[in-house]
Order: sequence, then C-alpha cells, then structure tokens
Amino acid sequence: MHAFWTKARGGAGLAVSLLTGVRPISGYTLDLDSLGSVKVVASSIAQDMMTFYNGDQPGGIPGLLPQPYYWWEAGALMGSLIDYWYYTGDTQWLNVTTDGLLFQSGPNNDYMPPNQTMTEGNDDQGFWGLAVMSAAEYNFQNPPEGQPQWLALAQAVFNTQAARWDEQECGGGLRWQIFTWNNGFDYKNAISQACFFNLAARLARYTGNQSYADWADKTWDWMESAKLLSPDTYYIYDGTHTANCSEITPYQWTYNAGAFLLGAAAMYNYSTGSTRELWRFRLDGLLNGTMAFFTGNNSDIMTEVACEPVDLCDLDQQSFKAYLSRWMAATVKWAPWTASRIMPLLRSSAMAAVATCTGGDNGRMCGLKWTEAGKWDGTTGVGQQMAVMELVLGNMIHVAPEPVTVSTGGTSAGNPGAGGDDVGRTDPFTILELWPPPTTADRVGAYIITVAMVLGMVCGCIFVVVDENSKQTTIQTLWGRVKPGDGRNARQPQERNVNTTIMNCPQSESDAIIARLGNTMLDDGENEDKLIKTHHTAVVSPEGTPTSRTTTTLSHHRAARSEASGYWERTNNRDESFGGARSTHRTSSPASSSSNMNTRENNTLSYPRVNRRRGSLRKKAILQNTNRMVHWRDTNQDA
Repeated sequence: MHAFWTKARGGAGLAVSLLTGVRPISGYTLDLDSLGSVKVVASSIAQDMMTFYNGDQPGGIPGLLPQPYYWWEAGALMGSLIDYWYYTGDTQWLNVTTDGLLFQSGPNNDYMPPNQTMTEGNDDQGFWGLAVMSAAEYNFQNPPEGQPQWLALAQAVFNTQAARWDEQECGGGLRWQIFTWNNGFDYKNAISQACFFNLAARLARYTGNQSYADWADKTWDWMESAKLLSPDTYYIYDGTHTANCSEITPYQWTYNAGAFLLGAAAMYNYSTGSTRELWRFRLDGLLNGTMAFFTGNNSDIMTEVACEPVDLCDLDQQSFKAYLSRWMAATVKWAPWTASRIMPLLRSSAMAAVATCTGGDNGRMCGLKWTEAGKWDGTTGVGQQMAVMELVLGNMIHVAPEPVTVSTGGTSAGNPGAGGDDVGRTDPFTILELWPPPTTADRVGAYIITVAMVLGMVCGCIFVVVDENSKQTTIQTLWGRVKPGDGRNARQPQERNVNTTIMNCPQSESDAIIARLGNTMLDDGENEDKLIKTHHTAVVSPEGTPTSRTTTTLSHHRAARSEASGYWERTNNRDESFGGARSTHRTSSPASSSSNMNTRENNTLSYPRVNRRRGSLRKKAILQNTNRMVHWRDTNQDA
C-alpha cells in the first residue's frame, strides 16, 4: 500500500510510510518489502554516488576521490561498491572496484602507496584492508593472475599494523598516525583499534587461524584497560593522548561502534564453548551502546550525535553512518539472534534517510540529517550517498548469500607472511624503498651543498651589516675604498636639472642652505622628488688656514609644468640662520628675471621660460657667502 503525502500532511505521511515500508516522494518511491524496489532505489543512489568519482575517467587516478576527499574515504567507497554488488548482483562497477583496489595497494601490496604513505594513518590503511576483506568474504571477482589477491592484501595490512603495536605508551594499542612527523602520532584513537580488531576477527573466522583471534582479544582487552571501551555501558570513546593515558576524549562516533560490533560478531561466529558465550554477551552490550546513535520521536533514526545536531560534521564525519549501517546489517549474518533488534532500526532509518533524497540539480541527492521529517538539509556528498545506499541495501540482508571462509567456498588466495615486518617504526624509508640508502657520492654532495649554504648566509649577513657612523653597509665601504678616482668614497652623481655648489661655508650655514634649497625646489602644490647629497672635504685656504669645504649636489627632477607661458620664481626670506626672517612665496613678473644676475637681500630663485619643444632645462648657480648675500647665476642651456 502506498501512502501519498503533501506538505500539509507531511507528518502523517511520514508516520504511515514508516509503518508500511513505502516511501513515496519526489526523489524515490521505496518499498522495503519489494526486492525490486530496493534494488532500483539502491542503483539510483549508487549512480549519484559515483558522480563524485573520476578515477575511471581519462586523467583520473584509479581508487582516488577528487579533492577535498581524503584517501581513506576512497577505500571506504570501494567497500561500498563491493557491498552494492554483493546485495544486488549488479556488475556495472566490478572493473572500477577491482582497478581501484589494486592500483592503490602500493609496491609492497599492503596499502601503503608512496603518494599516500607520508601522511597515512593506521585507520586510513585499515579501511582499505577492510574493503579487501569484504571482497574475500563475498567471493568478489578475483584479480588477474600475477596480481595480489584479496585475502593476501588483507593479511598484509594486518601484519604491518600488528608490527606497530606499541606497548611503550599507554601499555599497548596502535597510534593514530604511522610516522612521527604527522600530527596525531601522540594519539591512540578508537577507530585505529576498531579497524585492527575488526580485521583480526574476520581473518580468524575466514582462515581459522587462532593467532588472528588472539590479536582480537588483545585489542579488546587494551580498549577496556585504556577506558576507551566502557564494560558497563559499552560506549566507545574517541581516543587518548600518550602524554596522559588516563585522560580520554569522550566523543562517540558511529563508525567506532559499528566496527567493534561486526568484529564481536565475527569472534562469536568463530569461537566455541564459553568463549562463544562471552562474545555473545559482549555483542549484546555493544548493541545496547549503539542505541545512543538512534534518535527521533521513536529513537529509531540513526544520527551522528557528536556533530549532526549542531551542524558541525566535517567531510569525514558525514560518511560515518555508512559504516555503522554496513556493519549492523553484516552482524545479522554471523549473530542471527541480533536481527530482531537490528532490522527495525535499519528499516526506520532507511525510510527516513530516503525521504531526504530530494536535493541537488537532479532532485534526488540525499542529505545528512534524517530526523527532520523528510526535509533535505542542503548537503550533498559521497558520505551522504554511501550512508543512504548502505541503509537501503542492508534491508536485503536476509536474502544475501552467507559470507564464505576458506572451508566454505572462499576462493581468494592468501599469504600469511605478506606485508613485511615493522613498516613505519624502525626504518620506514628503507623498507618502503621510497629513497635508497645514501651513497658516498650522496654524502659528499650533501657536504658541498651545506658548505655553500653556510657561506651564502655569512656573505649575506656581511652585505647587510650597516656602520652606525657612516650609515653605509660593509660592501659599500669597501667599494668606496678600492674604487679608482680622486680619493672620495664615491663619484658625484650625474646632475640632470639643477647643480648647486656651496663653497667655503661654515658647516652650520651650509647645512641651513641645504635645508633651504630642499624647500625652495618644490613648487606650490607639486610633489616632486628631490635628492640631496653632501660631501665634506677638509681644504686649506690660500692664506694657509684650514677650513671646511662642503659640496652639495641637489638633483631635482621637475614634473611637467603648466601650459601657460611665462616666468615664475619662488622667493624664500631668510630664516633664523639668515637673520630670522620668515619664508614667503611670490610670483615674479617677466622683468624680474630678465638679467643673468640678481642681487637681493632675500634669497630669490628665478626660472626662465621652460622650452617644452626643444629639450631639457639646465640651471646652474653658484652660491657664495658674501655679506650674507646670495648670488644666483642662471644659465639656459638648450639640448
């Protein structure tokens, strides 16, 4: 029976649909009691999910999602594609999945490819290991001959991580990061332990090898001793820093609960006798703890409670519900009594999740928040599509084939020694062969480069050191001493427009003239550049009396003048150094500058007409200190 709803009757429509298992909306019409309906909806959601993937396109890299998605989520996506094939039998993504899983396996076939290894964490590697573990359990098509096989790849991931088990800090556990230079190396997080526990338990079930089960036991015990897994509530907390192992980060995430849930189910399925009963007890406890992630009016809709209610889920966290959905459904196969608790939660969550698939340009993209009565929250992404698809597919678990083992039809070849020894702790670069060991030539080259860099730094420091007295750098001082010429530190700069020489003036008066010249050379309203350079030279007068000679060069680059013709001048009355008169400005008549020599009580600088068409104006004047009178000679030199 279909329940049709409108905006006015949205709440009633949602209630009816959750009861009947039919979701009629603009995006999808889902009937969970119809395998055909479930497959059609799951196929459409998968198609939209794969629009974010370009690894199968020209120029794309197999097994990688484009930015801003991280490498680990691409591994999770490969796992979802395996699930899609497992539930539906649809083979359209088989080659894409196989190519991605093999391409990212790395040169040592342990999911530590060189392009990712330097920033790779244990949890990142773990998600790729769990994907190939599913491929082995579901008898996914095996890789071509000569390529690494699914089981061997999963074993390689396990072996590399078992070698990283760290008992020096916090008494055990895996660090979040593999290498010391990555942020988070000092953190032991739950998801790294969860992936390792999940993989170990499933390898024990698939191969029958007790050593894997021992590692699963060891991981569980450490999680309890570190108080990251509460034996009372079975809540799983995010992690702890090695600096203080007793302080835990109390956030709870869906994927931690899901990974431990499926691992415990695998251990229950593998074990016998009292050990089996112990794992059944633990599995029931984990199911109780998982209820923290189901909210809504009936507490039956999956929610990422640590970030979703406050709209703070980042790109990674938007995908976490996909893994709880995946592993809850898989738990039913290995622990059948859990179906009565798990399936109603998957059913109600799937209906609520599909109701949000009304977004995007195609009108059927799914959102993150499923508790808002079918309202799309405006978000889209790989994580949202994965989560809804896994929920829809999980409702078919009762008709899905039983996961295999080596004794029940498993065809994937294994390699118990795959993955090397201690990757990521003792000598990661040599083991990974990212760089070969340094040779003698390498060391010599490094020495030469080091010496050159040190010398360059020393020379650079010498170059910029400034003498406090001369205000010159060391290089400028040395250059002035060795440069040929008349003995002065530097040549006089080439004057362009105005050259003014002040001779036989006392030092105080010459300084005042220099200051006055700096003022007189600027026209009213103009903002022209000026450069004053002064050189003091000790000389002897004809009478034999030592005196001081000050040579000042004023280079004045004049801007374009006004179009009006005529003469102009600036007059500066004497300031305090010339008798205390204040400076004034006036404009002279053409007659006032007709002669070549002007003698006045005040200092007057007169300019002849500027000839724009014929070149530059050069003015030369000699200012002499005679009865405190200033004599200016103007000379017009045409270019």
